[in-house]
Amino acid sequence: MIFAAGLGTRLKPLTDKLPKALAPFNGQPLLWHAIKSMEKVGAERIVVNVHHFASKIIDYINANKWEAEVVISDESDLLLDTGGGLLKAQSIFIPNKSIFIRNVDIITSTNIESFIYSHRSNKNDATLMVKKRSTSRYLVFDEGMQLCGWKNIKTGDEIKVREVEKSIDLAFSGMHIVEPHLLNMLGEVRPFSIIKAYLELAKDRKITGYQVADEEPWFDVGTIEKLKEAETLYKPGN
Repeated sequence: MIFAAGLGTRLKPLTDKLPKALAPFNGQPLLWHAIKSMEKVGAERIVVNVHHFASKIIDYINANKWEAEVVISDESDLLLDTGGGLLKAQSIFIPNKSIFIRNVDIITSTNIESFIYSHRSNKNDATLMVKKRSTSRYLVFDEGMQLCGWKNIKTGDEIKVREVEKSIDLAFSGMHIVEPHLLNMLGEVRPFSIIKAYLELAKDRKITGYQVADEEPWFDVGTIEKLKEAETLYKPGN
């Protein structure tokens, strides 16, 4: 699933006339790059949720040919946040298959095959890709990389779901894999954060982090500045 329903407010004025998913990145929309990255690792069906300029994303998907089946989860009436968006799409996913989810505005060279292998080999209920980088919000893991909390270092807010002696703070990298049975535990479709849901589930489910190497390039291109910075690094020929 590609989360592409966001308003893209940090990318204004670019997103005054088009959705964030169609913001250009080295000659192709961000959505193109996201779909291609999923096709590369063997995705059979890709669900794209839409809200802001929904019709433009739908038209773009329909106007192109894809290796995978690309389908829409329409949130035009109500933006459901990450948790609600995932839950609304539940009936569209291929039954009994792991669900790989990514934000549309992530650009990275991370080895996704290794990420998927780690999730499967460890038999996790959900695996969150994380990285050691500066941010205001961190996920907290124990020494075995089990999710045990969340913190905002700017506001001082914390959520603790497990008490541990030693912990590590890591930043979420916008990619995660979840087993379909977990979706049955999320309640009714409504706007809610999937991260908060993972925290609640981590009390008795195997919700773990997969840490990527510090030197691996990773960009949240949700701002004009970051978009340009990533474009420079990933410019063809570099």
